[in-house]
Amino acid sequence: MAKKEKVNLNRLRIVLAEKNKTNRWLADQLGVTEGTVSKWATNTHQPSLETLYQISLLFKIDIHELIESTMPKK
Repeated sequence: MAKKEKVNLNRLRIVLAEKNKTNRWLADQLGVTEGTVSKWATNTHQPSLETLYQISLLFKIDIHELIESTMPKK
């Protein structure tokens, strides 16, 4: 059986860097642990849709900017 390739589903680490924010800042804003944000940023775990929406509001960006497209580019 072929090994399944890991897919990065969110761009949180990139957005945090672009906005000059830390995992701790985001954790404080959302009321979660810094470790939870770290897991999201490394794509070890994924935030819920509701959490992605909250993150998009905090950064004042469209939620689509947080999600990496898995569709093949044409």
